[in-house]
Amino acid sequence: MSIRDDLQSVERRIAQACARAGRRRDEVTLVAVSKTKPAEMIDEAIAAGVTEVGENRVQEARDKKPLVRGRARWHLIGHLQSNKAKDAVRLFDVIQTIDGTDLAEKVARAAASAGKVQEVLIEVNIGNEPQKSGAAPADAGALADSVRKLDALRLRGLMAIPPAEGARRSFGELRALRDRLGLEDLSMGTTDDFETAIEEGATIIRVGRAIFGERG
Repeated sequence: MSIRDDLQSVERRIAQACARAGRRRDEVTLVAVSKTKPAEMIDEAIAAGVTEVGENRVQEARDKKPLVRGRARWHLIGHLQSNKAKDAVRLFDVIQTIDGTDLAEKVARAAASAGKVQEVLIEVNIGNEPQKSGAAPADAGALADSVRKLDALRLRGLMAIPPAEGARRSFGELRALRDRLGLEDLSMGTTDDFETAIEEGATIIRVGRAIFGERG
């Protein structure tokens, strides 16, 4: 199957999940996760209708983005090292992985220097898993308050990678946290669980394998 065919299949699944949840399709933004995939495949996806592209690594995006001819909004969905804040601001329209005040301040300084208001999401370690990055759920409110005070950042919402077990419960917990903080967006759900995420309120889903195939 082609990327176009795979994308159409994903779109059907999104529409069906939205229908089950009583939601409109335009309430959910699809980010096509292109990590490890070449620029040619990203261009093929954009030609098929993709408007948002996700990358895990600043270095990979720095090497690949200049080779992509199609126009899309770029999301950083992997952990951001603070020493790469300047490059991240230059390369990405949305940084989904703000996980602490120090990182937020460095991104804000880079954005201010670039004359840009950087869209960001706070990454929450919703399962409190030691091997994962992200702010603890108990700390997310204080971090959101700090980010909101930074003029060069626009806080859109929360992002999480839930534990493999109990994803639906984790999605619900993230949605409740988002609601308590008065934020708009919920970035949650991947190839394995994006339909459940939509049913639980995701406004952004991050889908790679179902569009681009297995990673090489």
